[in-house]
Amino acid sequence: ITRGEPLPFSLQEAQEPMTVIYQTTEDDKEDTVVPRFIRAGGDRERLLFIKEDSKPLTFGDDRIRTVLMDTGAKLLILDPLSSYIGDCSINAANEVRPAFNHLIKAAKDFDCAIVLVDHMNKNQLADALYRNNGSIDKVGAARSVLTIIKDKDDKSKKYLVQTKANLAPMGHGIVLSVGENGVDFLEEIEADADEILSRCAASDIGRPDSRLQEAMDFISGMLEDGRLPARECEAKLREAGIRSGTAKKAKKRLGVVSTKPCIEWYWSLPE
Repeated sequence: ITRGEPLPFSLQEAQEPMTVIYQTTEDDKEDTVVPRFIRAGGDRERLLFIKEDSKPLTFGDDRIRTVLMDTGAKLLILDPLSSYIGDCSINAANEVRPAFNHLIKAAKDFDCAIVLVDHMNKNQLADALYRNNGSIDKVGAARSVLTIIKDKDDKSKKYLVQTKANLAPMGHGIVLSVGENGVDFLEEIEADADEILSRCAASDIGRPDSRLQEAMDFISGMLEDGRLPARECEAKLREAGIRSGTAKKAKKRLGVVSTKPCIEWYWSLPE
C-alpha cells in the first residue's frame, strides 16, 4: 500500500502510494515494527504513528480524526483491539456498539479503511465467526472479517480466509508464509474458515501420523548409503511433497546427525 503496488492475486493495476497509520501495544515501534516494515519493502515516509506518550489512544479519541484529516491516510491499524477500545466491557453489546460507532464514522468521513487486530478464543468447537473474544457485536460492527490460521505441521505457513463479507462476495483463501523479509503470498485456495480451522485443530493424539511415518521412511531410504549434503536432502524432500515442518519432526525422531566437515552441511543417519 505504501508503495502503490497491487494487492496479492488482484487484477487491479498499480495505484498511488498511500499513507498508513499503525498503532500497536504488542511490539516496540523502533525495535520491531519499523525494522520489519523496512525489510518488507515499505516506504518509511508513509508509515505514521500517533503519539501515546501522555495519553493512551482509544476508538473515540479526537486524535484519530485529526490525523486522518491532516495526513489523508487510507489505512489505520489498531493492534490489538482490546488495547484501544477504551473504557468498555468487550462482553457487553450495549457498550461495544457505541465504541465502534466512533471508528465507523471516521472511516466514512475520511474514506479510510480501519483494521482491528483481535485474538481468537480457545473454543475449538465453535464456528469461525464465533471464535472472537467478547461480544459478537464486534463481529457485527465489522463489514469484513478475516481469520489467520497457522498450519498444523508447518508453523511458518498460514492461511488467510474470509469469515464475513458484507460489501462484496466472499473472497478466496490465501496461503502465506511469514519470514524475516515480510510476508510471501503463495497461492489462492478454495476453502472456508471453518474447514481450515477444523483441519488445523485436529488432534493427533491416539492415532498414528501417516505423513510423519512417510517422511521418516523417505529420509531413512535417502540416507541409507551414507551422508548427503543438507541442501540436496531438502531439495529431495520438497520434490517428494514433504513439508518442512514434517521433515523436521522426522529428522528428530530418526536422530539424523547434521555435520559440517568443510564448507557445507551434511545429513547422516546415527551410527
